[in-house]
Amino acid sequence: MPAKFNPYDQEEGSKKSIHDKQLHGTYAKADRGRRGLTRKTFNRKKRGSTVKGAQNRLKQFKQATLVAVAITGFLLLVLAPGEAGYTQSDTAIAPIVAADSIETPADSLADEQPEFTEAAKDEAIVTITNIWRGFYANLPKFLVALVTLFVAWLLVKLVKGGLSKVIGQWKNGYAIITLVTISIWLFAIGVAVSVVAGDIRALIGSLGLVGLALSWALQTPIESFTGWLQNSFQGYYRVGDRVSVGEVFGDVYKIDFLTTTVWEIGAPYRQGFVQAEQPTGRLVTFPNNEILSGTVVNLTRDFSYVWDELAIGIANESDTKLAMKAIGDVATSLLAEYMKIPSEKYSRILKRANLSHNVADKPEIYVSLTDSWTNVVVRYLVGVRERRKWKSELILKITEELNKDQYKGKIISVYPRRQVQFIDADGIPSGTSV
Repeated sequence: MPAKFNPYDQEEGSKKSIHDKQLHGTYAKADRGRRGLTRKTFNRKKRGSTVKGAQNRLKQFKQATLVAVAITGFLLLVLAPGEAGYTQSDTAIAPIVAADSIETPADSLADEQPEFTEAAKDEAIVTITNIWRGFYANLPKFLVALVTLFVAWLLVKLVKGGLSKVIGQWKNGYAIITLVTISIWLFAIGVAVSVVAGDIRALIGSLGLVGLALSWALQTPIESFTGWLQNSFQGYYRVGDRVSVGEVFGDVYKIDFLTTTVWEIGAPYRQGFVQAEQPTGRLVTFPNNEILSGTVVNLTRDFSYVWDELAIGIANESDTKLAMKAIGDVATSLLAEYMKIPSEKYSRILKRANLSHNVADKPEIYVSLTDSWTNVVVRYLVGVRERRKWKSELILKITEELNKDQYKGKIISVYPRRQVQFIDADGIPSGTSV
């Protein structure tokens, strides 16, 4: 039987349809708002990265421009001083004569075009000719400059050989030899440039331009060289030392004027292949300006031993004093003889520095609490490059000792614990837990 038509139902259906459309429109607007917000955020981030990239490119462009201006000015002052206005030459009038030759009445654009082309050609030829004449005229100066540099090279060889025999064994002998070598080369280059430039104004102008460009474009190399000088005389680290400089940790392999190379060492708190203080096999190079801006930690320069700790967790129900005695006896039997000489040396170093020099000559035992258990901590002195070896052996000895029958039920090992507390309908603990 066909259903009867009900206007009320139709009206309600229309209202529901309108409500659904409005609701859908609201969701659509909200979704578009969210997408618009996400798009704005993305665009803002994109604009930020774009601005940063543009700033970096602008900085590089400025540095390259300074270098180009310095080189161009230097070549112009040396090869063609007449073009720079430092000398007066008859050839400088040639462009004017060429320019006067084109001052003729012009009947049409077609008639003027060849005359301008000829004038530009004549001017280019005159400029190239002037540069070539300047180079040819300065050729003897270039030969004298080359001879000067060759003599400087021979002098550097002789001075390095002589100083290596005299002060080669000094602590800062290598740095002194390097500075003397650099001074000889700078003096020779200055003499060569002055010979080629001839005019003192050209020399001062060229050196000013080159110095300005280098000071802007070579900030990092200059800082790295300064860091090398400071390290050479202060002795922050030497080849073979284990150091931590910034984010780099390893054994120093090579020290250059601008960079330092180390064999990387792993660590539990550093990302890498090895999660312990042992070599990873990778060479890491960092600029020497890290010495000026970062923190240098040297683990082997004056004293090649460090304090290490091993925490043994026991349950709170354990006999803590018995655990301390058992673990202390194991650590003492293993490390007491090993710590005797390093502790005496450490004490003498502290005494010379007027610091507290009461250094323990055997392992010390301490206790610390955590949320669910007690830590018995062993503190001992060990070689920088032997930490993992002695810690592994100490763990094996302590584990073997605590597994003996005499400690069963008295020293309880730590295990993961989870406690469930039941509460009633009012939120009050019921007194029952699992």
